[in-house]
Amino acid sequence: MENQLEIGQMVTGIYKTGKYIGEITNIRPSQYVVRVLAVLKHPDQGDLHNPKETDVSLFHERRALAHREQTNIPAVYVKPFEGEVPTYEESLKEALKKQYTKLEEDNSDWAKKSMEMLQSLEKDYFK
Repeated sequence: MENQLEIGQMVTGIYKTGKYIGEITNIRPSQYVVRVLAVLKHPDQGDLHNPKETDVSLFHERRALAHREQTNIPAVYVKPFEGEVPTYEESLKEALKKQYTKLEEDNSDWAKKSMEMLQSLEKDYFK
């Protein structure tokens, strides 16, 4: 890994289609193990292999990684984070708000189906 980061360092990381703030807990040859502390971008809904399509065998519900969940993120998607880390719950609410705004501007079937999925997830997240 060229830009060596350290255990304990605060970073941003992209996992699938979501983006998170977290802390490095382990370093592997081509990836970092990151403990999630906040959500910057909620994952897109649907099939990752057929983005923005609804005519797929399974339209996946994609949850945000949970607070303090650890995940392996390829090194190329991990960058240093400077600044104050928001609370997980507030960051999740903000990420959902941004995702809704983006989807409301898109009148496609995929956007409509994605909003339905997000509404279901939101009820589960904040029960």
